[in-house]
Amino acid sequence: MWIALAAIPVLFASLFLLQVRIDARTRTEAQAQQELMLRSPAAIDKMSLGYNSLLADVYWTRAVQYYGSRVATPHATFGLLWPLLDITTTLDPKLLPAYHFGAIFLSQTGVGGAGRPDLAVKLVKRGIAANPKRWGLYADLGFLYYWHFQDYKDAAAAYLAGSKIAHGPSWMSIMAARMDQKGGSIETSRMIWTQIYDSNKNPTIRKMALDTLKGLKAEQDEAGIDDLVTQYRQRFGRPPSSTAELRDTGLLRGIPVDPDRYPYVLEPDGKAALDPHSPVKIPRVPKTPPPLPKN
Repeated sequence: MWIALAAIPVLFASLFLLQVRIDARTRTEAQAQQELMLRSPAAIDKMSLGYNSLLADVYWTRAVQYYGSRVATPHATFGLLWPLLDITTTLDPKLLPAYHFGAIFLSQTGVGGAGRPDLAVKLVKRGIAANPKRWGLYADLGFLYYWHFQDYKDAAAAYLAGSKIAHGPSWMSIMAARMDQKGGSIETSRMIWTQIYDSNKNPTIRKMALDTLKGLKAEQDEAGIDDLVTQYRQRFGRPPSSTAELRDTGLLRGIPVDPDRYPYVLEPDGKAALDPHSPVKIPRVPKTPPPLPKN
């Protein structure tokens, strides 16, 4: 018992050192990794002495702070994000926000994410194993399979499994059917991101969803304009120089604008594009999806 009591201040002192070291932004990622003293979830679990939930909250807070300190930094790396989430969910497998938001932090690419959807899938699967009656985790898994891996079969299976849980929303079964019918369509993507926007209160996630919805709407608009350009080319033997020409020939009723009210432009070959000054960004799905994580 005396040994256990003596271990408590050592444990919390180590956590304090961890906090200080993660906050040292002037140090390189490699140095930070070397200095992370407590990396083993199993070891921390044994040292927690029954304070698992408390320590899980501490590590989850550190994961959020670690992510937040780098999210807006170009070319930032997130090498400590998975270890922090790993420790958090080992200490408290019922801490649902760690799975939901942690998966978002891990999966996003470019500025704002770690670019590791494989680890996000691993995290959410762990969450499902520990919380099999939480339909929201199945929705998270279905989204990851769909958006990051273009794996419509597994996405449909995840949504279908979630729909069978008591009190699971009806849209889960609709989404499962949609995956089987039109997995890669823009309409399906808009359905998913609309659901994410409507079901989340977190302002960061809602903004991300709204920005993606704007980009998907722009992508859909561009495809429609391209069809009209093809009709114009067939009629006149050349591409139009602007959307105004499409309007003047009756193919358009007016000048089309993107979701932020910037007029679409036509490239020299007649292909529709966003105005260079428009803040709207069309989400680019990788031509070659990353490899699916091993179970």
